[in-house]
Amino acid sequence: MEEKIISPSNPRIKNVLKLKEKSSERKQQDLIVVEGLREIRMAKENGFELKTLFVCDDIAGKKSKELVASAHHLVRISKDVFEKISYRENSDGLLALVKPKHIRLKDLKLSATPLLIVLEAVEKPGNLGAVLRTADACGADVVIICDAKTDVFNPNVIRSGIGCVFSKQVVAASSAEVIQFLKEKKIRAFAASLTAKRNYTESDLTVPSAIVLGTEADGLSKIWLSSADEQIKIPMLGKTDSLNVSASCAVIAYEAVRQRKDRFLFS
Repeated sequence: MEEKIISPSNPRIKNVLKLKEKSSERKQQDLIVVEGLREIRMAKENGFELKTLFVCDDIAGKKSKELVASAHHLVRISKDVFEKISYRENSDGLLALVKPKHIRLKDLKLSATPLLIVLEAVEKPGNLGAVLRTADACGADVVIICDAKTDVFNPNVIRSGIGCVFSKQVVAASSAEVIQFLKEKKIRAFAASLTAKRNYTESDLTVPSAIVLGTEADGLSKIWLSSADEQIKIPMLGKTDSLNVSASCAVIAYEAVRQRKDRFLFS
């Protein structure tokens, strides 16, 4: 099916704007907005269903031909219309409506020695996207969002994470549910805390591990600090007392990669 839209006031375009701006609309319609060839390809390659593909022929390049040809519902739009629904700079003229996957803790597939990243009460889409990018890069099994304050499929999460929300298992659950899950699976929880006595390099991260991080403003809540198997810290040698949560995640996650490579758990 193919159609053409040249008016920004078209109902389909108005609906895209609703989906882009409101998490309530995304939940109600069970659709998310994905912009960019790389991100749309990642969604498709990881089993996410593309419901509608919007393409602006004045912007889209030859690399998009295969994706356009495979679209079940293709909507060709004018440049003016695309600029209205686009949410990123230097766009490549492609935007899709995609059906999300809703994974639960019991659905997770874990490796023999899993590495999990757990975020509590994350607020900023950019931080969540950066953590997802780190999780993909370091080969983490899953990212778990506890008591989320931002939508996992917020378009800015997808953009800042360059589509890694599609390549990783991502689950949202309460802190209590995740703590119980980790105990049942015998996964050791390492809680990042400014008041911890032990540096992150002193902990054994070659065991089944969950790196648990809180917000930059408040850190982790008492439920995590009291239930974690270990509290760890990144030493601060300058004037500031903490790193951005996504930077902290990358530092600790790659320490796990280093340790596991030394133990021949990674090739």
